[in-house]
Amino acid sequence: MNSPASQTRAPRLTPVKLGQLIGVDDGRFADGDDDVEAVESHGFSRESLSWPTRRRLDSSRVSGLRVEQWRAHGLAMAETVLERVELVSLHAADSGWRRVEVCDSRIGSAELSGSVWRSVHFSGCKLGYLNLRDAQVSDLQFTNCLIEELDLMRSKVTRVAFSNCRLGRLELTRSTLADVDLRGAQLSDVGDLAGLSGATVSLEQLLDLAPLMAARLGVKVE
Repeated sequence: MNSPASQTRAPRLTPVKLGQLIGVDDGRFADGDDDVEAVESHGFSRESLSWPTRRRLDSSRVSGLRVEQWRAHGLAMAETVLERVELVSLHAADSGWRRVEVCDSRIGSAELSGSVWRSVHFSGCKLGYLNLRDAQVSDLQFTNCLIEELDLMRSKVTRVAFSNCRLGRLELTRSTLADVDLRGAQLSDVGDLAGLSGATVSLEQLLDLAPLMAARLGVKVE
């Protein structure tokens, strides 16, 4: 039996607590270059959304946003809830995510390389390609999510867990994992099996991965 000290640590999530919010008009949300704080945006819809300067989205709720392409390099998001968001692609490299909740949303491609995440929860979401290459991620939870590909190449990842999720492909080349709990994910493929060091899997998952491990090692099983 594992001792308490050896058990996989769960993500430390801090629930988002929003105060009084004021409605923000679409023009300011889309085209302004000032920070967006303590506001509520509902039903924003546009083909493309571009934030050319580094903007902060803080202590706010964004619901019903529908955008094909959102570019927000260096976005700083904190104490914010995103709900029923539909994005074909999100480009926010070098962004910061702290105490963020994303629920009931669909994102086709999220290009978030070099980002920093602290206390982030995805719930009831469908994600196509989630690019977290070269990222620093701690305290991340996925609940009831479908993720086609999660790319953690060269990332430092601590206290991440999955609950009732399906994960198509997990890329872990040169990643550093600590307390990454994969037991709640139906996992189909791992890009670099050596990258699983620091992760926790169930016996059933290990058996499911055995043919893949054998093939990568050139082992014939008869």
